[in-house]
Amino acid sequence: MQLTKYSDYCLRALIYLGLNRHRRCTIREIADAYGISENHLMKLIHQLGQEGYITTTRGKNGGLELALPASEINLGTVIRATEGNFQLVECFAGREVNTCPIAGPCRLTGVLEEGLQAFFDVLDQYTLEDMLKPAPAFRRIFAAREAARPLS
Repeated sequence: MQLTKYSDYCLRALIYLGLNRHRRCTIREIADAYGISENHLMKLIHQLGQEGYITTTRGKNGGLELALPASEINLGTVIRATEGNFQLVECFAGREVNTCPIAGPCRLTGVLEEGLQAFFDVLDQYTLEDMLKPAPAFRRIFAAREAARPLS
């Protein structure tokens, strides 16, 4: 199982905003910090705003910031909201879509459901605040990336 880049970038954006709680940040700033597309970020920033994780302010002094304390942003909840599909195998989709002939007595479905639940049980134990603990290291990394970026 692999999370989509969408979810990965959502988590990265939240970490960046959490590191910069004292000010508003821009999409361009976050894109530059991670070396990712501004267009891709705009889509996920919109969803993070709709989900209530961030606030966006337009205009001259506009930007993005966390809408909640980092301690109230649960990783499992974020991943559930951004991933959308956790049908690890066809039989998770239900009888209408499932074509597997052994789905009824097959134990694999239960094992995979248990594994998925364990995955979320772990994620549900952590918040964005937990991810911000190496903040000094993150700041050094972003400062070095900024210093290495060519002047425009």
